[in-house]
Amino acid sequence: MVVAPLSERLRPKTIFEVVGQQHLLSKNGVFTRMVESKTIPSMILWGPPGVGKTTLARLLAESTKRPFKTLSAVSAGVKDVREVIKDASYAYGTILFIDEIHRFSKSQQDALLNAVEKGIVVLIGATTENPSFEVNSALISRSQVYCLEPLKKEDLLLLIDRALEKDVVLKKKNISIKENNDLLRYSGGDARRLLNLLELSIEAAKPNAVGEIEITDQLVSLVAQQKAVRYDKKGENHYDIISALIKSIRGSDPNAAVYWLARMIEGGEDPKFIARRLIISAAEDVGNANPTALIVANNCMQAIQYIGMPEGRIVLSQATTYLACSPKSNAAYAAIGKAQKIVKHTGDLPVPLHLRNASTQLLKELGYADAYIYPHDDPQGFISQEYMPEGLEGEPLFIPKKNSREQEMLKRLQLMWGKKYNY
Repeated sequence: MVVAPLSERLRPKTIFEVVGQQHLLSKNGVFTRMVESKTIPSMILWGPPGVGKTTLARLLAESTKRPFKTLSAVSAGVKDVREVIKDASYAYGTILFIDEIHRFSKSQQDALLNAVEKGIVVLIGATTENPSFEVNSALISRSQVYCLEPLKKEDLLLLIDRALEKDVVLKKKNISIKENNDLLRYSGGDARRLLNLLELSIEAAKPNAVGEIEITDQLVSLVAQQKAVRYDKKGENHYDIISALIKSIRGSDPNAAVYWLARMIEGGEDPKFIARRLIISAAEDVGNANPTALIVANNCMQAIQYIGMPEGRIVLSQATTYLACSPKSNAAYAAIGKAQKIVKHTGDLPVPLHLRNASTQLLKELGYADAYIYPHDDPQGFISQEYMPEGLEGEPLFIPKKNSREQEMLKRLQLMWGKKYNY
């Protein structure tokens, strides 16, 4: 007799047995209200693997007693979609669950629009990717998007206890969880992975002298045979982790920054991609508070190209921790942003005559560069004159921050320009 996997045997029978997702399943949660009212709208369930997307779709459908059809975007085509819609036209409100809906092409997603809009089918799509990027905007506008979260430690521990106490196979065995750190670590918040690893570990364990099956971290680690790194170089996780890295640098936390760096390296990220983002961070977040940061980041890119990986990780770590420990200023970043906004608002303001290039005799006769004063003719290398176009005189764009280097710049600007730019 073939026995279903533990993760399948423990699949919840009602929505109230689902572990986690309390923001949706609490007493006043939106899914709880759907079940009570038996009203299910079209929706996209967005979250990492193993957090209950398929289970929730099935249980929501069962709560309404409506026809329930499933398609996998990996194998289904436009023809399959149209056949489901044709069948559903005889039973309005059929719930259509599409797993991995982000894999549907635009034409496949378009084939759903009319049926969803008219209510012929209620769409429940599941995706691990950001719907904003991967799902047709017209389809999103006709659906609610609900975010599902990785399971928390207490959720995973509850699943382990439930498996040992209620599973028809495991409750007959004398199982003792001596350590659970690696079960939790390797699961990565994925219930399916946790239960599969638990089942494999139990099968691999040898009963001790009193017939007890002991689950230890060492056993789990041997069974897992792989690192628990969830990282998709082209997916949402890719952007989330590089965002965490840059924000940790911006927040001056080298410990968090190097952790997120390690996540990217272990996930197989292109080191040149990381180095490029470090160069941007050096200019945007450190800026003139420590101009050397840009040199370090740029040299990091060159070093990566010279030596490659795995040694390149050391260079990336040096640059990352240097940027994180540097004083921060986004004054240069803010200045160009403000300047571009002004340009878009004011259009092509004419260049003042004295700043124009008098490259021909005619232009000289027209007064180009006539009133221009060459700063190097002054012993101090500075002569006050107008460099802004008419209408923007005295408009401050570069605002030094309160760090030692930019405060030095500020003193010099105050000395040169006085009150002109309100420095």
